[in-house]
Amino acid sequence: MSFYQTALTSGEKIFAVAPMIDWTDRHCRYLHRQLSSRALLYTEMVVADAIIHGPRDRLLSFSPAEHPVALQLGGSDVGKLSEAIRIASDYGYDEINLNVGCPSDRVQSGTFGACLMRDAGHVADLVAAMKTVSTAPVTVKCRIGIDDQEPSDVLPDFLDRMIGAGADAIWIHARKAWLQGLSPKENREIPPLDYDLVHRMKRENPNVFLGINGGISDLDQAKSHLAVMDGVMLGRAAYQNTGLLAGVDAMLEGSDCAEGGASDTDWLALRDTMIAYAEEVIASGGRLHHVTRHMVGLFQGYAGARRFRQILSSEATKPGAGTEIISAAFAAIDLAGIREREAERIAV
Repeated sequence: MSFYQTALTSGEKIFAVAPMIDWTDRHCRYLHRQLSSRALLYTEMVVADAIIHGPRDRLLSFSPAEHPVALQLGGSDVGKLSEAIRIASDYGYDEINLNVGCPSDRVQSGTFGACLMRDAGHVADLVAAMKTVSTAPVTVKCRIGIDDQEPSDVLPDFLDRMIGAGADAIWIHARKAWLQGLSPKENREIPPLDYDLVHRMKRENPNVFLGINGGISDLDQAKSHLAVMDGVMLGRAAYQNTGLLAGVDAMLEGSDCAEGGASDTDWLALRDTMIAYAEEVIASGGRLHHVTRHMVGLFQGYAGARRFRQILSSEATKPGAGTEIISAAFAAIDLAGIREREAERIAV
């Protein structure tokens, strides 16, 4: 039984941080795991061809501390996806996810991502083949439709086919994707969100794990979606306002104060953990900025956050930058004020 089926049976909800190209690399995921022990983390999309022919360790290696972590694959060829999964199986991912939602030109040129929604039957064949070789759950991340498709017609049929193929879970970005005329950024903002349709899909499929993604900006919104959906996935909000992840575990445990984790977090322990991690990265040939670029959004809205961002954005990028810069950045934050502010907010 997959962890998705276990969650369905128990009623446990799943919170995920969306796969984001150039963002959710292993250093990002290591930071996110320090803030939440329960969030499901995703790799950047990795193209099957890259795994087969490219630097496998660089593409697939991750810290054991990141679990649970899912590998998102891009591709449309049964053989290549199956081979990529066989290779990735040695790395111990907790889930294999097929990208059927990315609208970028580069992805379209490879005939995968959102354009696959034109051929749900082929996607079903891909999922069925992936299931035969994967020891981990196989899932799909999709849109509600593309271009001139009518989502209320397309999405139910797409879901039926994925379920029939054995998909363990389906994560639905509640926007249509326009493959011509809109940039990837515009595709995240311009097509209207249709949460009602996604919620209806869940009500019509009570025995299938369905998660929702798209336009969710904070944990209060996430919690409201979880009243209907089995899972909720945040992307840019979780990255740009990284500190909100400190409240995820409390939210999943049923706390009425979804954001209250900020006051309970041992920020100095986080500082020390990230210093130790950054020292390992530097010793292995990396740069401080590879780690700290993911930390810039930690203290959004708190006293000292601007200076924190300035230090990490300017000082950590310099050649030879050392981990003392992380200490300097944290020193700019009024950590006692965070506890006081959160206490006041909870009291209200």
